[in-house]
This record gives sequence, C-alpha cells and structure tokens, in this order.
Amino acid sequence: MTYPLVLDLAADGIAVAVTCRVLGFSRQAFCKWRANPVTPRDYDDAHLINAAREIHGDDPGFGYRFIADELPGKGITASENRVARLCSQERLWSIHSKKRGLNRKAGPPVHDDLVQKVFTAPAPNLVWLTDITEHATAEGKLYLCAIKDVYSNRIVGYSIDSRMKASLAVAALRNAVALRTPAAGLIVHSDRGSQFRSKKYVRVLKAHQLRGSMGRVGACGDNAAMESFFALLQKNVLDRQRWTSRHQLRLAIVSWIETSYHRRRRQRRLGRLTPIEFETIQPVALAA
Repeated sequence: MTYPLVLDLAADGIAVAVTCRVLGFSRQAFCKWRANPVTPRDYDDAHLINAAREIHGDDPGFGYRFIADELPGKGITASENRVARLCSQERLWSIHSKKRGLNRKAGPPVHDDLVQKVFTAPAPNLVWLTDITEHATAEGKLYLCAIKDVYSNRIVGYSIDSRMKASLAVAALRNAVALRTPAAGLIVHSDRGSQFRSKKYVRVLKAHQLRGSMGRVGACGDNAAMESFFALLQKNVLDRQRWTSRHQLRLAIVSWIETSYHRRRRQRRLGRLTPIEFETIQPVALAA
C-alpha cells in the first residue's frame, strides 16, 4: 500500500496532488482510501490470517488444505485458493512440505531428553514411549499413534485416524491417561514430530502434570523400544496382506494389540510373560 506514504510526505510539506501524480494514482483514489483505510476485504483477510495462524500454531504439520478444512469450525468460509494465497503470503507452510528452496529441518525440541535410551522402569506409569506409524490401504493411508509403558511393554493408549494431525497424538495421550490415571511427573518420551511439538499436545501434558521428553533429530535409537513395537506390528499385521479399506485395517490393528500382543505374545524381557501377565503377577511378587 502506497497511500500511507502520501500522508507521510504531506506531513513533510509535499503536496498531496504532486505525490499522487508521481506515484501513479489519482487524488480521488487516495481520498477514498483515507475515508475508509481498511476495506472489508482487508478486514476479512486479516481475520482469516489470524485464524490460520492459530490453527497452524496448534499443529505445524497443517498445510493450507488442512487449514481450509478447519476454518469452518471457526465460523470462516473461504475458498481453498484464497487460503493458499494468504498462507503463502504469511509463510504458513506445513513442516512436511518439500518445496524447492525451503528449509524443512525438524523444529526445535520443546522438551529435553529425559530418557537417554534407558527403556526400563521399576514400576508402571513412570515412563511412557510414543510414536506414530502409517500404512497404506486402497482407500488411502491410516495412521496409528501408540503409547507404551516401558515397565511392562503394554500399549496403554492409542489412536487411529486417516490424518496425521496433532489431534491423533492428543487422542492417544488422553486415552492412556483415562485408562491408567498416572501420578504427576510421569515421563512421556517421543521424537520431534510436529504432532508432539504442537500446542495442543503440550497443553494436555501440562494439564495432567506429565513431563515431556524428546530425542534427537533422525536418531531412531533414542526411541528404539517404541520402534521395536512398530516392527512387530509391521510384520504381524501391516505386511500380511493388502488392505482394501481403512476400517478393515483398523479392526486388524486393534485385534492384534488387544489379543495377540497383550495376552498371547510372551516376551523374554518380561520373564517369558505377556504384558498383561507381567502387570498382574509382578505386584504380587513384589509384595511377597
């Protein structure tokens, strides 16, 4: 906008007509702008940008398409092209984007690494690990966020969705908290994925007085115990067949976790007990 420049130069004694002629617009256009400096379109764009910033701040993985999908929930109706233009103008890009010339390094950690590759605990609900995996179906990808207690290797919470949003990690964490009611100070360790750095996820951690923990960028070993669970899931469920629908794969994942992994699969680290058996028998042994 060059109209404000006319006001600045007028304050310095330069005639408005001269400035308008030099800058290439009419004095009438300037007067119209001065009477109403902010147009309704400018106001609507500013309102939309504020909402887009809030959505993107909650989940940095959101690009303009996801932002456009979330806007109606905030009472804003806008075309996808308009959202794309304003997001590009404000540099609101998904951190997963790989556009040429843009730096897409992982963002800074919001927590320190409190686990340091020590994937054991003397009691339940002291250290949880979490991560997200994905698998393709004929309908599109399905995403699983799971949370594992390192004490018994039990999956204490999980969430499954067709989109890898912050709400996926938030739902898994809330599920785990509801089932286990952990005491304050429990450590929840993850990688530096945008879902685990999102404001929504951090707010849930603080609300339940849980301590977040994050490994290094690209260091799979910093969350190796969680990766081992996903390797078992890949071998025993995901790669067993081609999945025609998300619903079919969802049922297979839930069935394997709740029956095979928790109740049938014996683990050497647990004394050849299943996670359910270990949590049931171990407290008795400690009491004795």
